Amino acid sequence: MRAAYVATSSTALRSPWIGRVCLLLLCAAYLQGGINKLTDFSSAIAEMQHFGLAPAAPLAALVIVLELGASAAILTGYYRWLGAGFLGVFTLMATFVANRFWEMGGQERFMAANSFFEHLGLTGAFLLVAWLDLQKGSNGTR
Repeated sequence: MRAAYVATSSTALRSPWIGRVCLLLLCAAYLQGGINKLTDFSSAIAEMQHFGLAPAAPLAALVIVLELGASAAILTGYYRWLGAGFLGVFTLMATFVANRFWEMGGQERFMAANSFFEHLGLTGAFLLVAWLDLQKGSNGTR
């Protein structure tokens, strides 16, 4: 009975749609963030200013293009490795800008440290997607 369950589970997890759902889940925050910034550009600019980034408007536009474009590359498979690499590097850089827990104290430090290490995990996931795609010999033509 257990062997049949394991075989069924293994087969289900190998289904192509599972991989697509996983990639969608990985990109969800970036799709949501890019769409929100696009539909409320003044808030996107305010976010850049909040973190001391200048020039705020061009950087906000660049982040929108990066979040939506790289997510599209990952989801379509067209230069997936490049999109995943961009989001991995972007996430790592943004983590060091937004979650400087070592400069904080108390509850704020606790929450920022959790977010920092969660984002390191996201960075690892994106870099793993890029690595796996390159292992398949992807040349961007899928």
